[in-house]
Amino acid sequence: MKFKPFWLRKWSLLGMSLFLFLAACSGGQSSQGSEPAAAAGSEASSGPVKVVWWHSMSGELGKTVDSLVKQFNDSQKDVQVEAVYQGEYDEGLNKFKAAMGSGSGPTMMQTYEVGSRFMIDSQAVTPMQQFIDADKFDVSQLEENILSYYTFDNKLYSMPFNTSNPILYYNKDAFKAAGLDPENPPTTYADVEKAAKALTKDGQSGGSFPIYGWLMEQLLANQDVELLNNSNGRSGLATESMLNSDAAVNTLTWWKKMVDDGVMLNLGRKTDDTKKAFAAGQIAMTMDSTASLRGIVSSAEGKFEVGTAPIPKPSADYKGKGGVIVGGASLWIMNDKPEAEQQAAWKFIKFLTEPSTQAYWNVNTGYFPITKKAYDEDLIKENMKKYPQFETAVNQLHNTKIDPATQGAVMGIFPEARQLTETAMEEAINGSKSPKQALDDAAAQITQKLQDYNDSIAQ
Repeated sequence: MKFKPFWLRKWSLLGMSLFLFLAACSGGQSSQGSEPAAAAGSEASSGPVKVVWWHSMSGELGKTVDSLVKQFNDSQKDVQVEAVYQGEYDEGLNKFKAAMGSGSGPTMMQTYEVGSRFMIDSQAVTPMQQFIDADKFDVSQLEENILSYYTFDNKLYSMPFNTSNPILYYNKDAFKAAGLDPENPPTTYADVEKAAKALTKDGQSGGSFPIYGWLMEQLLANQDVELLNNSNGRSGLATESMLNSDAAVNTLTWWKKMVDDGVMLNLGRKTDDTKKAFAAGQIAMTMDSTASLRGIVSSAEGKFEVGTAPIPKPSADYKGKGGVIVGGASLWIMNDKPEAEQQAAWKFIKFLTEPSTQAYWNVNTGYFPITKKAYDEDLIKENMKKYPQFETAVNQLHNTKIDPATQGAVMGIFPEARQLTETAMEEAINGSKSPKQALDDAAAQITQKLQDYNDSIAQ
């Protein structure tokens, strides 16, 4: 397939020149990329092979990234990794697009999960599977439910790095005060609605869910419902959005009803706002990422006990169906770098998958370990005792049935699609459109964007 990215048509003449330069420099490589070298540093070199890693981890997460890089660099002399923060996910991906063909891009790139289809279609990456096969690397040591998102056509394209999924957080003290059993949290939509009504009193609202497209995607996957045609874009390029499915309309109707009834607050799109309201005791329930668990528990310390539960399903009839999609980001190796440099990046990635490294990453960030044996590390065992709520997330991940719905949708215009989803959610919850009309309109716009994108890469 001759590649002409959708975004390329909007570039300036300079951007077009840069892209053509990349094609020339990469020798017309296909999406399979170049073959990895036999070993890092196998070519003549006056020093260690340098690997430039672009990432989007800021604050405490960024400090943990820097610590991991230092641990790796200090552990050997053949490879030296330089981690460079590039802003949030969208900004980092845009910088990557701008750097394509300029020679100033990274050796490896952290890209959020919804950027996966673009990364593949860019033809700028060497699939991780090539390194795995050449090295006979044992992927069975890694979590299947995490690997599944980044696997396309039975090929792992990138290595999962920071991984999370959403869970229900609730105020155990508020549950007890409302006459609810704090050890039996709600599991269905009706349970959530009933609990929200009981919890709404004395200036406290039953809860608030952020208007976040990721949560809608998760609630649909939890019903084993696909977001796109063609097996969620995994058996072929997606050509139609199914955001307006009956399951989506019913879910948004349930959400809106609780807001209309005054038992759920609408605090907008920012997850930080719902977290702050939860910590302040203004709301008794919320849905958020497992990566927020430590922060949420810590913010409630001394005020109330935080409980966690799997995200709800429409009814008990859905038990055993569906599950959660992993969120977060993965690591990609660029195919326009020398083979020794690519292999050096692979060496660092293998270090990141080691049980002790994954234990350190989990304890210091709250993201899932991608390596099964990390749970045997004393560091994680001690952390699980301190934060037993995390077991909810682990069980939810392991209880998820792998199929196209729970693997997650893939499309080259996912960031735009998620924004359109959030607009539809907002329109419905604010009452400017019915849930069905809002989702119908968003699905039509996403479908048109999919067609435009598919046309661009077919030319």
